[in-house]
Amino acid sequence: MLSSVTINQSASEKTAQFSTRLAFFISGFCMASWAPLVPLVKARTGIDEGVLGLLLLCLGGGSITAMSISGYLVGRYGCRRVIVVAALLMCLSLPLLACLSSIPTLVIAIIAFGVGMGAIGCAMNIQAVIVNDASQRPIMSSFHGLFSLGGILGAVGMTAMLGVGLSPVGASLCVVAVTLVSIINAAPHLLPFGGGGGAPVFVLPKGKVLILGVMCFIVFMAEGAMLDWSGVFLVSLRGMDAAYGGLGYAAFAATMTIARLTGDSVISRFGAIRVLAVGSVCASLGIAFSLCSSSWPLALLGYALVGAGCANIVPVLFTAVARQTDMPQASAVPAMTTLGYAGVLMGPAFIGFVAHASSLVVALAVVAGALLIVAVCSRSIRI
Repeated sequence: MLSSVTINQSASEKTAQFSTRLAFFISGFCMASWAPLVPLVKARTGIDEGVLGLLLLCLGGGSITAMSISGYLVGRYGCRRVIVVAALLMCLSLPLLACLSSIPTLVIAIIAFGVGMGAIGCAMNIQAVIVNDASQRPIMSSFHGLFSLGGILGAVGMTAMLGVGLSPVGASLCVVAVTLVSIINAAPHLLPFGGGGGAPVFVLPKGKVLILGVMCFIVFMAEGAMLDWSGVFLVSLRGMDAAYGGLGYAAFAATMTIARLTGDSVISRFGAIRVLAVGSVCASLGIAFSLCSSSWPLALLGYALVGAGCANIVPVLFTAVARQTDMPQASAVPAMTTLGYAGVLMGPAFIGFVAHASSLVVALAVVAGALLIVAVCSRSIRI
């Protein structure tokens, strides 16, 4: 575990926190900018839910591959290099996702985008654990709050640009411009080191890390459902115009952002275990409410409830994995990150397969049921 003294040798505490928040913002901003493009990709290529699920599986495959080796890369090259390269890769691939209609070329672009998402997701969480440990107060929720803030700005911004008639390519280039400005400001203060140079290329989670990873997987699967399928649900089943499909994720991200920015004080007051249990039940009820709704405005209310419930679960889980003793921190954080983020990346593909075999309503109901498992498992967590 790295101390605040180590951080102060390369950057002040405030600049390290600033760069970490920008990294989380970039990740959320780029990821959410993809959400409004999903219904457009489906319409442009004329594919069904099953094929769309396969495309999303490519996104998840690229991300999981990158995450599985990012712990090693961060240990060898440092958080700064991995985060910068990952951000640039997303900037290169996003405009391609906005214009390509050939399935083979789309697969390549989606894999590249997934690799960038996976690498930055692992590296920024390693940096967050280091910076949080060096801080005099808990700040993990605020980091994830910037991810959510980036998410809502990305979803709303992309949806607004498409809504006023800007082409998907033009809108994606605007996202790229904001991302480049952000990474230029963050790069000088990102940590030039990682969680430990001796981290193996890949390690399986075990003990408490495995339990935390499974819980993280389920919560991230719910987030992935909001990212990739909320727009499809609203457009296909609730009659919303395709140009405004990103509002589903925006409603989810809005309440998540507010809850995360106030999450550190909420956790201090009510306790981490209660936040895990109540939050997961709240998120499950939100999905159920959206499925039972008769119109898209009511479905948006359900998505907002999901965001409020999921908000502080993941920050609590990352704090817990940094304090467990079953695995070294340099191995535990990448291991849990890989398993957890598999939910947001591989989960939507699973939802697509279930939707193709039955219906999208049934697939999302499975996610709602899985969230109740998190509430049950929360009793076994000690923080």
